[in-house]
Amino acid sequence: MTAPVFVVDHLDAGGGGQYVLDGPEGRHAVSVKRLKPGESVVLTDGAGRWAAGEVVGTEGKDRLVVHMAEISEEPPQSPRITVVQALPKGDRGELAVETMTETGVDAIVPWAASRCITQWRGDRGVKALGKWRATAREAGKQSRRVRFPEVADAATSKQVAALLAEADFAAVLHESGEATLATAELPAEGEIVLVVGPEGGVSPEELALFEEAGAKAYRLGPTVLRTSTAGTAATALLLGRSGRWS
Repeated sequence: MTAPVFVVDHLDAGGGGQYVLDGPEGRHAVSVKRLKPGESVVLTDGAGRWAAGEVVGTEGKDRLVVHMAEISEEPPQSPRITVVQALPKGDRGELAVETMTETGVDAIVPWAASRCITQWRGDRGVKALGKWRATAREAGKQSRRVRFPEVADAATSKQVAALLAEADFAAVLHESGEATLATAELPAEGEIVLVVGPEGGVSPEELALFEEAGAKAYRLGPTVLRTSTAGTAATALLLGRSGRWS
């Protein structure tokens, strides 16, 4: 089994020497994981910088003393995969973020589609976005990632169209697509942006706006997936086809 991952605020250049992991992460390591001297850990800032470490000892219930190796940096993957995720109902948004993070998506853009039942407004929106970002962080740790996906601010349809216009490959999952995503010609590098609509579907006006921005409609397969699972399935397909899982 690979070593458990813990998030730190920053990692100084060079690294090496002793590091004390405290706060919530230290408490999780000592009181929940119950790590012992000699066990391995990975410390990361979640932005690609990381260092392997060995537990030296513990202090109280929330301080883990680690002998840290030199710091390494994982470069960004290419092609970069961004999923524009329409806002699902209830906790399905966190489910989508969790499974897409575990699968390997690079960025997630919450989208307030016209047919979304859920709408992020005021304090509710701030709280919901915080949950998505916390979920990405925890899922990144669980899946042993050292570069967590970015969760952007909620986007309007016009902002999504602008994002699609700049992509090297832009796609909308939609039943009107004549081709499947499995047969699409993908770029070897650059930016892939994929739009996942709400349970009520992408509206004709939104679909026309996205097509004008250069996005093409694709079917994922013969079945209809929920919005909370479609992005994960599509991400897995793209990661396999782009060679990132090879």
